[in-house]
Amino acid sequence: MKNMTPTEYRHFLLDRPRTGKLATVRSDGRPHVVPVWFDMDGETIVFTTWHQTVKAANMRRDPRVCMCVDDDTPPFDFVQIEGTAELINDAEARAHWARQIAGRYMGSDLAETYGKRNSVEGELIVRVTPTHILAQKAIAD
Repeated sequence: MKNMTPTEYRHFLLDRPRTGKLATVRSDGRPHVVPVWFDMDGETIVFTTWHQTVKAANMRRDPRVCMCVDDDTPPFDFVQIEGTAELINDAEARAHWARQIAGRYMGSDLAETYGKRNSVEGELIVRVTPTHILAQKAIAD
C-alpha cells in the first residue's frame, strides 16, 4: 500500500466517473451513507442533493462529512475525504453544476437532459471543503 500524491488522487477522482459514498451523521448519532455523483471545483468536492433528503437534513445540522471513492479492481485504490459541507441554493450555480456533473457521468449527449432534471427548484448545491484526505493506491500489492 502506498500513499497517492495530490496529483495522483486528483486524477483518480476525476479521470473517470466513480461514485462517491458520502457519510453524514443522523441526529441520533447513527451513520448515514449514500452514493453521490460529484465533480471538483479546485480542491472542493461539488454535488447536488434534494433539499428534503436525509443527507441534506444531516448536513444542515452537522456539516462534517466524509466521502470515500474507491476502485474495486485489483490492486485496489481509494481516496477518503473528510470535510465540511456548505449547502447552497442558487439557481445559476445549480444549473451549471447539475449540467457539469450530468455530463461527467452520463456523457455530453445527456448532460442537458439530466442537468435540467437535477437543477429544479428544491435541489441544492453541496460544496465540501476538505479538512483531511487519505489516498492509498495498490492496497493489494
